[in-house]
Amino acid sequence: QKNSCVLPEDLKNFYLMTDGFQMTWSVKTDDTPMPLGSMVINSVSKLCRLGGSSMYTLPSAPTLADLEDDTDEEGNGDKPEKPHFDSRSLIFELDPCNGNGKVCLVYKHAEPVVSPDTEIWFLDRALYWHFLTKTFTAYYRLLITHLGLPQWQYAFTSYGVSPQAKQWFNMYKPITINTALLSEEADCFVNKLDPNKVFKSKNKTPVLKKKPPSQPPGSQKSHTSITSAKTFSLAGNSSRK
Repeated sequence: QKNSCVLPEDLKNFYLMTDGFQMTWSVKTDDTPMPLGSMVINSVSKLCRLGGSSMYTLPSAPTLADLEDDTDEEGNGDKPEKPHFDSRSLIFELDPCNGNGKVCLVYKHAEPVVSPDTEIWFLDRALYWHFLTKTFTAYYRLLITHLGLPQWQYAFTSYGVSPQAKQWFNMYKPITINTALLSEEADCFVNKLDPNKVFKSKNKTPVLKKKPPSQPPGSQKSHTSITSAKTFSLAGNSSRK
């Protein structure tokens, strides 16, 4: 009501379920957790408007609208029309991106009345605009898909992510950062599962060797005596001949 605009239906349904969203995850290096991924959707109270107010208390301090560059006009080829910091657009911050920029909900046509059509744009630290998605739902899927990795929004810019962030991408999202892999055969991305090897028992059943039956001591003595008697008789017969 304050800004005379209506939230898009998908974002409205999101805020009806939860007032914002924040999830962080860490990696362990040298047994010490280090925060890495961060996924943030500002709450309704933090859905602040960008542009109109000055960042300083001086009456003549510049605003974002003063940085508007009319030479960078929209309609260049297939590129979408860029947002404006002045009254032509309404811009609200969805994600502060840990100081690496801002993900914004943009109403690009605010005059004479605010159009209900919205888009999601990324404003980098140099105050250049980069288009992300047409709907909040599509952006939310991008956010989850990229795991909230540092500077993941810069993958949609012409200059890409920083070398440090690229190392994390190579570890957790190698296909996203290295699109050349997509032209290779699909088989190289398929985990070939052999059920015979997976479910094969590693503990082999020991083979029991049969031991010969043990003979009682008396039978061994009788067998020895019989053998010696046969030997003695054979020797006597040979001497008689």
